[in-house]
Amino acid sequence: MLRPYRGAAQIDRMVPVRDIDLARRRLIGGSLALAALGALPGTVAAEALRPTAAQSRGPFYPRNLPLEQDADLARVAGAPGPAQGRIVHLFGRLRDESGRQVAGARVEIWQCNAFGRYHHPGDTSAQPLDPGFQGYGRAAADAQGAYRFRTIKPVAYGSRAPHIHFAVTPPGAGRSFITQMYVAGEAANERDFLLNGVRDPESRAALIVALGSGEAIEPGTLAANFDIVLARSAFGRA
Repeated sequence: MLRPYRGAAQIDRMVPVRDIDLARRRLIGGSLALAALGALPGTVAAEALRPTAAQSRGPFYPRNLPLEQDADLARVAGAPGPAQGRIVHLFGRLRDESGRQVAGARVEIWQCNAFGRYHHPGDTSAQPLDPGFQGYGRAAADAQGAYRFRTIKPVAYGSRAPHIHFAVTPPGAGRSFITQMYVAGEAANERDFLLNGVRDPESRAALIVALGSGEAIEPGTLAANFDIVLARSAFGRA
């Protein structure tokens, strides 16, 4: 079972591990609901351990972390309601270039809300804030290198295609590996300068993930599988 950071017991109650495992088995086995996720470039095949392409941290990593930092970004204690937007169950595995699972790594994600605005003082957009959206979450990879989050479908803003920022810090590492996950089928992918800055087609394709049905986990939701392969340099100290 995943051993998340404090506060993630809430998501464990809402999304039992057996349901996550069921969704993953369906993804790999080829069900209509989730098979597309494993077949498309969002998942790195075991025999092709090309390191995941690094991406910019961007200007909106939280300046002050929210009071809640758990793996459920779509529910905030004391908020008048849940987050706006379509719920996405996001999960994947961390491996090194040799295929070894990276257990115990810290995984952080952050993204804008459903209106296209970040919980960050530097985002001066006229779009509204969403008190029901946490904007940032963290989890710990389990013994199999697996992580999971409950968040919302990312949206486009400005010149950026829909994306979710990732920071992965292996145990004992002095710095984090930064990348971004994009959504398959989004027209804005063709003009996103950061995504297209990854010149190698296979590396670029590996950042783009299909969203499938998350009905096996939670009715009315989506699911995405984003596996990350860490280069040897990710395990060094700063």
